[in-house]
Amino acid sequence: MTATLEPPATRGPKPVIGGQRSMSVHISVYLGVVLPLVALVAAVPFAWGWGLTWTDVALFVAFYGVSGLGITVAYHRHFTHGSFKAKPWLRVLLAIAGSLAVQGPVITWVADHRRHHAFSDRDGDPHSPWAFGTSPMAIAKGFWHAHMGWLFERDTSNAERFAPDLLKSRAITKVDELFWLWTLLSLTLPALLGGLISWSLWGAVTAFFWAGLVRVCVLHHVTWSVNSICHMIGERPFAARDRSANFWPLAILSFGESWHNLHHADPTSARHGVKRGQIDISARVIWLFEKLGWVHDVRWPTPTRLARLSAGEAA
Repeated sequence: MTATLEPPATRGPKPVIGGQRSMSVHISVYLGVVLPLVALVAAVPFAWGWGLTWTDVALFVAFYGVSGLGITVAYHRHFTHGSFKAKPWLRVLLAIAGSLAVQGPVITWVADHRRHHAFSDRDGDPHSPWAFGTSPMAIAKGFWHAHMGWLFERDTSNAERFAPDLLKSRAITKVDELFWLWTLLSLTLPALLGGLISWSLWGAVTAFFWAGLVRVCVLHHVTWSVNSICHMIGERPFAARDRSANFWPLAILSFGESWHNLHHADPTSARHGVKRGQIDISARVIWLFEKLGWVHDVRWPTPTRLARLSAGEAA
């Protein structure tokens, strides 16, 4: 009997690139990046003496907190790195919270980030600032690419290679498919609440502007700064195979994500800010969830592990 050879497509690792975005999705990415940025540019003259209330500030902080922690605790530490396990109902809520940041569907985000770690600061990394060299012009080009330029490329990370676990989850794939809905709610809920609290149409308009568009833009650039700045400048107390660094000025706005050197040295750690005085709000939220019994098997860093990493043992 003649042996049947296995088709080449099923042998070896799956491709890094899964294909290209459709034109409609590509246009939506442009709009999702550009429109909040336009809103931020307009914010200063808009707020000069009018257009900003304490209601807008409160809604901005609330939605920034929920969507920002949705990125750090949910998309990043839970779904991408498995820093803890969560109850099924909480996994769904975490995926929705991350979607409210308008940074892409959960499976797409996770696939991109796992690819980043697989090839960090090497060929294949979707957003390394060192992709073009080390000359002044190359560094400037690399910063733009790492910060937001990579978002405009049509190639997509292969989810079958980088996020097969999430593709198998019916609940998470449903949240992923409904990304358009979470985006709509992320922008309209602030307007609805602002209108109801102020009982005015103008209150809805200003809340949409500040707690919707401007909030999304600020969170975008904080997240993207971890990709760019935290791979260029800062302290590197732990051994990592790339140029990841700690950049303390972003610690609070990024909910602890800018303690980036430890994260790349020990990616599954639930806490990134491990040294005295390193504020890590995301780790504190995970700690609270653990105390409430909502999450378990949390991968907290141990003194022995940290000592090894400080001594030069990369993860």
